[in-house]
Amino acid sequence: MKYKTFCGDCLEEISKIMDESVDMILTDPPYSSGGMFVGDRKADTRSKYCDGKYNGAARFKSFTGDNMDQRSFTEFCRKVFSKCRKKAKVGAVLAVFVDWRQLPALTDAIQMAGWIWRGVAVWNKGSARNVPGRYRQDCEFIVWGTNGKKEINWEKAKGTKALKGCFEIASVSTGKKHHQTEKPVELLERLLEILPEGGLVLDPFMGSGSTGVACVNKGCDFVGIELDEDYCVTAAKRIKEAEVNVERN
Repeated sequence: MKYKTFCGDCLEEISKIMDESVDMILTDPPYSSGGMFVGDRKADTRSKYCDGKYNGAARFKSFTGDNMDQRSFTEFCRKVFSKCRKKAKVGAVLAVFVDWRQLPALTDAIQMAGWIWRGVAVWNKGSARNVPGRYRQDCEFIVWGTNGKKEINWEKAKGTKALKGCFEIASVSTGKKHHQTEKPVELLERLLEILPEGGLVLDPFMGSGSTGVACVNKGCDFVGIELDEDYCVTAAKRIKEAEVNVERN
């Protein structure tokens, strides 16, 4: 199995990956969300997503790329996932995290990038800010699609079931986080179940490397790209630790 990480702008670093080699893009880009108004989006991520009153995720540095308006977010995602599609095999899967505010923009962007939009999976994280008199925003979403047709061998598929489209998995506790918006490794492992055995996964917004850890645990190859040098170091360390744990077990 192979695990590679690149530190740099994903729009440039993606070019280092072989064309038509990737089986899945699984990623969690900056949402450029965190508020209803332009001023809200312009705040740093520590202010938008963390409670600084205690030693929670606010202890981590803010990440960039989270201050775009919706038009810029849509165009940015279109560019990134268009480049990703050139690296994807026919039938490869794209799965991208997003919140409710940017859900329409992301579904537009992946279609403009040439992916076939297949649907939306739901992550019920079981936590949200308490705003009295409103429905709780307990969920984030995974917009998914394919690079062209995704053939089904119905003969071989006899007796198997569709993968789940709704996941109830708790958020990573603040004390165990490595990144302000870290996703649970368990959730990522569940999403990887759509992959062929030993497939190659690309994460162009690697963050602290949770997707890479999930790939190690599931026996998948992994390529990750991250702009921030400190998070690159964290990701490489976590992936190496996961490799050691797998070898021990």
